[in-house]
Amino acid sequence: MAGILLVEDDPSVRTALELALSRQGHSVTSYTTGEEALDHIRARRPEIAILDVMLPGIDGVEVCRRIRKLDQLPVILLTARGDDLDIVVGLEAGADDYVVKPVEPRVLDARIRAILRRAESAASDRISFGDLMIDRGALKVTLAGKEIHLTPTELRLLLELVRHPGQVLNRRYLLRSVWDHTHVADSRLVDACVQRIRAKIEPRPAEPVFIHTVRGFGYRFSPPS
Repeated sequence: MAGILLVEDDPSVRTALELALSRQGHSVTSYTTGEEALDHIRARRPEIAILDVMLPGIDGVEVCRRIRKLDQLPVILLTARGDDLDIVVGLEAGADDYVVKPVEPRVLDARIRAILRRAESAASDRISFGDLMIDRGALKVTLAGKEIHLTPTELRLLLELVRHPGQVLNRRYLLRSVWDHTHVADSRLVDACVQRIRAKIEPRPAEPVFIHTVRGFGYRFSPPS
């Protein structure tokens, strides 16, 4: 059972998701505005937040940005069908995943459980690549002794790349191993997550030294010698 924060201003959608997720064993707290959601997170941190992109006042993408300034809380965005711009902007803001409306509750539940598994699936060892150190047991990444805060999804993707140093991992493989997705159209999840990791661990993200893009294929983790 997960403690879920649901933010959806459409009463029919909100009620349907509350009932469906509760039947799956989750504890759901719901709000209609981003302001209420941020107040709740400050007072009582949930395990995961589900945010509709189109909210009155502060929209879901801005709520996600503000969450990332406070916490590495996992975030799923609910977006209208075909709103690719919303999806891309939301992923760049730090969302871990997205679900397209109309929402199929079983799909949403599967995405929730996959994200929570990522947060729990670390092994108890440390890996060092020069100044970059990854403590999988403590779920901690440091660069030159300074702790780098990664979301569970970002950490899982980094660990997957690190497990195969020097190898090119295609987007479909990374989708399957990190997100439990098989739909190739979701490859933008991989690209956006790589960009966020680079912004945190690369000295110059535009000239990466750890995570390299192999055009037309995917990504390769090749730390400097």
